[in-house]
Order: sequence, then C-alpha cells, then structure tokens
Amino acid sequence: MTSNKNYPEKTGGQQKVRTLADLARIAGVSAGTVSRALAGKSLVNAETRDRIQTLAREHGFRPNQMASKLRSQKTGLIGVVVPLGHEKQQHISDPFFLTLLGQIADELTESGYDVMLRRVIPDDTTDWLDQLSGSGMVDGVIVIGQSDQFDIIESVAEHYHPLTVWGHHTPGQRHCVVGTDNALGGRMAAEHLIACGARSLAFLGTTTGIEIATRYQAAKAVADAAGIPLVHLPIDLAVATMGPQIEKALPECQADGLFAASDLIAMSALRVLHQHGRTVPNDVQIVSFDDLPLASQTMPPLTTIRQEISLGARMLVEKLKARIAGEDTDHFVNAPQLIVRGTTRSAA
Repeated sequence: MTSNKNYPEKTGGQQKVRTLADLARIAGVSAGTVSRALAGKSLVNAETRDRIQTLAREHGFRPNQMASKLRSQKTGLIGVVVPLGHEKQQHISDPFFLTLLGQIADELTESGYDVMLRRVIPDDTTDWLDQLSGSGMVDGVIVIGQSDQFDIIESVAEHYHPLTVWGHHTPGQRHCVVGTDNALGGRMAAEHLIACGARSLAFLGTTTGIEIATRYQAAKAVADAAGIPLVHLPIDLAVATMGPQIEKALPECQADGLFAASDLIAMSALRVLHQHGRTVPNDVQIVSFDDLPLASQTMPPLTTIRQEISLGARMLVEKLKARIAGEDTDHFVNAPQLIVRGTTRSAA
C-alpha cells in the first residue's frame, strides 16, 4: 500500500491543509509563492494572489504566525512597563495608569502588536529595564513614568534604541520621552488659584517623582513671586495611604487654595473637606492635574490641568514604531490646558 503522508489529508471529501506546502500542492505553485501571496506581496501577480488567498479561506488555512515572526526576527510583542520606585504601594489599577494603558493597548493592537505588561518595584535592582529590553521577547519597550529611575532609563537608552517613555523631558536626555509640560501646568494651576482669590496655597503630592516635583517647583515659584505662602503636604499617590494622609493633614491646613498633584488626590481631598464642613469653592478652592474621565463627575466637578492622554498614547506608539524601524525620533512635549469647573471661583 502506498502512503499518502506527503499529501494533504482528506476530510469529508476535502483536502485538509496544514502547511504552506499543502496549500502549494493544491494551488499548483511553490511554497514560496504561497507565502508571498498570503502576505499580499506584489511579487505575485494579482490573479494568482487572489486564487491562493481564496483557497486558503476555503480550506480554513492560517499561516503559522510564530514561525513567520521567527523568520523575520520579530516577536510582534511590545513590553509596557510601569516602574514604581517612588510609590511602591501604587498599583496599575490607579485610574491614571488604566486610562493611559488602555489607550496604548488600543494603539498597539491597531498596529498589529500584542502587549506584555509589567509592574516593577525596583528596590535594590538596577537591571529591571535591561532584563526586559535584552530578553529577546519584545520588539520594543514603552515605559510609563520615570519614577525615580531616570538614570537607569538613560543608561539603557545608550544601547537600546526601540524605547519610548511617558514622562518629563529634561534638556539633553537620551531616552525619547512623550509627556506634558509639567512646569507650565504647575504655573497655570498656581496662577489660576491666585487669580481666583486664594491667599495661601498648599500642594498635595509627594515630590520624589520628577513629574510631580516639577509641578510643585513651578507652583512654588509663582507663589513666591506673588508673595503668597505655599505649604507642601507630601501625599502619596497610592490609594491605601493617600486617604489617611489627607485626613490627617487637611484639618490642620489653613490654606484656601489647594493644588493637588493628581485628580485622585483632589477627589480624596473633596471628601475630607466635606466631612469637616468646609465647602468648595467657597471656603477652599482646588485645582488638580490630569483631567481623567472621573474629574467631571465629582461634586463639584474638578477644575484641573488636562494632559492629552490619548494623544500621548498615540505619540508613544508612533515614535516606538519609528525607532523599531531604525529611525531617530524627537521628544514630544504637549502643552497642558486649564479646564475650569466647579472647584474654583471666577477669576477676579
């Protein structure tokens, strides 16, 4: 009896196609022609390409994508990492991370990539980014926030090109950053509070991360220039510690203008102020930062400094794709926008 192992199996009268070679035998062409036709390459004439693609659909054939990626030395996978050196109790479930990560995932998926997500607590290790970028598992890396890891990111950027970072731009830095002008945002927040009649300010947020530190420094410069005191209340971004810290700090704070480092901190401050009988904006005015979807849903709605998160996600992915292709890319620093809502009064 002659074996038919070199030919496609027949199932219900129809040949079952498992490999490119099986489809090539049915189409009467070479396996290379089938591969090029399924990839839509113009090297195969349109009539042959359409016929092969039709046969593939009829036989339910899908090319081995992993093998294709191995041949091209691409994984189709992008590493997205969130370093939390300065906020070890913060989680990816933070509304800011969820908003930005969702936008990035959408952009990557539409570009044909899969996503590998990591949350990193650096502690004593300095090779968390080297491990990922040198693993061979990903085609590129997006870092969400510089945390207190600026020098480590800079070091990796010296030898690893397909890397983009959401964060703060420092003149002369190597790594490609996409983010918001935090200094301008900090100035806008303080200037708006003062213009609305605030005569003493407080900044709510820890300043170990470069983005928030820059917002604080800019607000402090505005307050100093106006001769208005500004006290720093180091409130964590982690939900577990944020609430208790605000509950302890705010009752003793006499400032009538609060600049919160994030919308989430401002929401917690609204709750504590209400519990202590202090009304917003009559007794205390608040400006926050981010303009997350939840910012317009508080009572009263938050006046906030908007970061264009969807634009930032798109630029992170576009610049990463360019760098994967071997191109150099400029930084992208977007101008923030003051969104006036109900937590501040009308400017004088």
